[in-house]
Amino acid sequence: MLKVGLTGGIGAGKSEVSRLFASYGAVVIDSDRIAREVVEPGTPGLAAVVAEFGEAVLAADGSLDRPKLGGIVFADPDRLKALNAIVHPLVRDRSAELEAAAADDAIVIHDVPLLTENGLAPLFDLVVVVDAAPQTQLDRLVRLRGMAEDEARSRMAAQADRGQRLAIADFVIDNDGPLEALEPQVRKVWEALRERAGNPSRPN
Repeated sequence: MLKVGLTGGIGAGKSEVSRLFASYGAVVIDSDRIAREVVEPGTPGLAAVVAEFGEAVLAADGSLDRPKLGGIVFADPDRLKALNAIVHPLVRDRSAELEAAAADDAIVIHDVPLLTENGLAPLFDLVVVVDAAPQTQLDRLVRLRGMAEDEARSRMAAQADRGQRLAIADFVIDNDGPLEALEPQVRKVWEALRERAGNPSRPN
């Protein structure tokens, strides 16, 4: 099994890279998706978040009001740290379960937005960083996701900077350009991962 960490700043296009890796046959473990699952209604994770932040972070249907919680934690590093202390151990444990279920010869891609920030690079055989200029990230967040510019800047500032991410990269995928320029780069990295895993046959 080859364990690969995939990361990138918000708006860099990591989700599309993750999707491409999955289409080639990688086992993708998406930390963001797991982070949502562990705070679904009825979970101990949600109960812990409500105990920490109060019932004001719940939507009318009893689910987590993620925009409201985001507005709290991304404006206050201490509150973000408190949230991470609840969610990160739950995500780590669930990710380990999914990894253990993968085949022995699998290439397992751990899609981890905060890989750099949490010093997780040593947990992986290789790290792939999806890179984009900060102005590109900002443009995508405002234009494509509909974020207010101040919110987008706040989200970006809460993450590691570009240089910190690139410093831990074994492979860098440049996603400053158009979507059609991305796939050939991802496929090239995939081929390198296959070779590293000892199975150099091409993806379908």
